[in-house]
Amino acid sequence: MLSSAELLNFANSHGIPLWAMDAFIAALIALGLFAAMGLGFMVQVYMERKVSAGLQLRYGPIYVGPKGSLQLVADALKFITKEDVFPSSAEPWIFRLAPVVMFAAAFLGLLVLPFGPGLVAKDLNVGLIYVLAIPSIGVAGVIMAGFGSKNRYAILGSLRAAAQMISYEVPRSLSLIGIIMIAGTMRLSSIVDGQGIWYIFLQPLGFLVFFVATMAELNRTPFDLAESESEYVNGYHTEYSGMRFGFFFFAEYMSLFAAALLTAVLFLGGWHGPGPVILAPVWLLIKVFGVIYVLMWVRWTFPRFRIDQVMDLGWKVLLPMALVNILVTGIIMSV
Repeated sequence: MLSSAELLNFANSHGIPLWAMDAFIAALIALGLFAAMGLGFMVQVYMERKVSAGLQLRYGPIYVGPKGSLQLVADALKFITKEDVFPSSAEPWIFRLAPVVMFAAAFLGLLVLPFGPGLVAKDLNVGLIYVLAIPSIGVAGVIMAGFGSKNRYAILGSLRAAAQMISYEVPRSLSLIGIIMIAGTMRLSSIVDGQGIWYIFLQPLGFLVFFVATMAELNRTPFDLAESESEYVNGYHTEYSGMRFGFFFFAEYMSLFAAALLTAVLFLGGWHGPGPVILAPVWLLIKVFGVIYVLMWVRWTFPRFRIDQVMDLGWKVLLPMALVNILVTGIIMSV
């Protein structure tokens, strides 16, 4: 990989403006990440189908095609060919931009997450704060989808989803303060390098709070009140169909991958594993898909909570646990 000085010399020697060089590099990085996420999306959807089929004996993902692979093809064709319905009463710009905002929020979080030694788009020294701040953009997308549809069910679903996401951002952020205290940095690559012992063993209470709050942030069962089909038709994206709904679907799995990657980086030693350095991304992906499997297993095993149970868990259980974790970590470090 070329250094910054080498890129600067190349641009100067060929008369290329620096802004053009920066834009070209940014576009290449974005295109590479998008292509990787597209492949990851297909793997995750197939994995989700197989996990749900194994736990609930669903016919399609088990028997349709070799190992149920044609079920994925059928789902893709359904998204591509389904009619794109635009409600006559919807706010045009807000309705159209909501899926883009949700997609952008999921994509931007990947820019600072390291996939291996030096394999990161931007290694910020405040990378952890950046990753925790990005979900706020997703909240804006949820509100835009609900209110842009001008559908009372979508509006109620978006308000409930936004309340849940904002509520769980608080304990999720506080659960990571113990890691910052131990590592002494918020640079994600430095946090990985400092894990001689995985932080899941040093911060078990913080991991528990973070993991549960992450499930709530992702709106996955038992916290999927954002979609809650039996109550609000289909939540904040009730009026979306075709590829517009496909963007929400894509963003959901991108967020799932980013959350699992962040969990592996913060608590499971990141890319560290036996063997040469070239195997670092392989070890990281093994940990990431292990976390994804657990999240899928929980989704297809437990029933949905009620809204009052969800809010009570966030404010009355997880928040005190996160504060206790900070207190205990500080006392141990002081002693």
